[in-house]
Amino acid sequence: MPAPKDRRGRCWRAPQWARRALVIEAVCALVAAAMGVAGAAPARATAVLRVGTYQGIPGQFSSIQDAVNAAQPGDWILIGPGDYHETGNLVPPGLPDTTPGSAVLVTTPNIWIRGMDRNRVVLDGTKPGAPQCSPAAADQDIGPGNKGRQGIQVYEVNGVSIENLTVCNFLSAPNGGPGGNEIWFNGGHETGKFQIGSWRGAYLSATSTYWNGINQPSATYGLFANNTYGPGLFTQVYANNQSDSAFYIGACPNCNSILDHAHGQNSAQGYAGTNSGGHLIIQYSEFDNNRAGFSTNSQNNADPPSPQDGSCPNHGTGPTGTHSCWVFWHNTVHDNNNPNVPAVGEPAHLPIGTGVLVSGGRFDTVVDNNIYNNGSWGVLLAPDVSTRAYVSYSANCHGGLGARALNFCYYDDWGNEVADNTLSNNGTFGNPSNGDLAEMSNLHLPGNCFHGNVDGSGATVNAKRIQIGSKQVTTAPPLLQFFPHNICGIPDVGAPLPSVLGLGLLCASEEFGPCPTTPITKYPEQTVVQMMPLPAQPTLPDPCLGVPRNPWCPNNPVSQPSYPVPGSPVS
Repeated sequence: MPAPKDRRGRCWRAPQWARRALVIEAVCALVAAAMGVAGAAPARATAVLRVGTYQGIPGQFSSIQDAVNAAQPGDWILIGPGDYHETGNLVPPGLPDTTPGSAVLVTTPNIWIRGMDRNRVVLDGTKPGAPQCSPAAADQDIGPGNKGRQGIQVYEVNGVSIENLTVCNFLSAPNGGPGGNEIWFNGGHETGKFQIGSWRGAYLSATSTYWNGINQPSATYGLFANNTYGPGLFTQVYANNQSDSAFYIGACPNCNSILDHAHGQNSAQGYAGTNSGGHLIIQYSEFDNNRAGFSTNSQNNADPPSPQDGSCPNHGTGPTGTHSCWVFWHNTVHDNNNPNVPAVGEPAHLPIGTGVLVSGGRFDTVVDNNIYNNGSWGVLLAPDVSTRAYVSYSANCHGGLGARALNFCYYDDWGNEVADNTLSNNGTFGNPSNGDLAEMSNLHLPGNCFHGNVDGSGATVNAKRIQIGSKQVTTAPPLLQFFPHNICGIPDVGAPLPSVLGLGLLCASEEFGPCPTTPITKYPEQTVVQMMPLPAQPTLPDPCLGVPRNPWCPNNPVSQPSYPVPGSPVS
């Protein structure tokens, strides 16, 4: 199979760290196989636990959780087509009873959970007997005491792979409370510890049909991974209708993860990543029809430790040849101008019309993407300013400037590189600072840098900010692709907080309420939230791939065929 190429015809290779990880895994497997000794007990045969019915052949279980409870490390769980209303509300061991329960809780390492058809295997958060993914208020299940529910939660165990199924309508507690994660790899939420290594989600869909206002329960995240150290992978995944973000990878100073071939729509954010740094790649994905397309940020009062820093550990070299290992490349980000998405809390105050937002982030690379039709900004670099109360696990605004007595924490942005992107028709809201590229920052060494970005449409938006040279790219402040901004690694400064750009950001986010509608503060406001239907998605071509022979996969080898470990790609 020929190596994939980017839109400019360049061959793409897996980053060196990912290739090295796969080699190490292969060597470890060979070493483990060679370490058998005379007299050792024979290895336990891998079990294939089947839930429901497939092609007329019944499995051993009718409940997904029952199969999970029976599984031992190395086992497979296959799920036949059906609408599964799991009635459990399982709280991970050691957590208080006030914690939202999960319909399916996984605490066994090294198991595979796979649906036999992505679009027809549905884990449904509505009440038993309700129509599949019903939007009716009476059909929603918020858990005991309305404390919220999670869908599938993998809790602090390595090597779990979830594949080829759909999850819907797992909702938070009211008023933006906890819960509402459709699929969650939880390596130690809000603890600052990292308890999950390898993990994988592939050929997954996540959605919600229910919305009844910002004070009511809502689906919060589609696919969520935090407090992990990898290798981790989401690939061939889709999510919509989430009140925070379709996809989330966060709380990992060295995430060692990849988001690949993802599509996030009709959510407050297509992707969010708080305090996610080190080796993290987002590639070959699409984000559209959201309030904001993609955002990553530093934050003091959630998902520690801060800040968000894409530097390579130990001053290593990343996939683009720099010392940044956090890379957003080969993606399409467009038409993120939608005020009528579900949004609760801070995500409801993201700057509408922003394609890519780096807020208080450092040493991130945004390269070789196609970014168009975003009404405010194609790419915006800005500080992250928090005035929320400090919480007990906070590290005193670590990496930022703070005043605990004032509940204030400020993270500036620096060392980021925005290069070789195609930016077209951004800034169409027409306010003074709107355009393709924007930067708000203080003076830093190194500053942020912008180079090689072109406007494929050649559109002229606010002639005073057009860059001279190859094609036309609009920027705020002016001349972002000229010295010193076009040279990486040297000092420079963006627009200050009190500026036209600062006013635009304030109005686009509605942080203190809507701005008066004037010729320089025109941003769309929410009218009626629209929930988007879930489109059918490509299913895993061979649901028996890698599974030992069983009644649903009768033609497979008796022993387990070679299959990628979690964290590496699915062929």
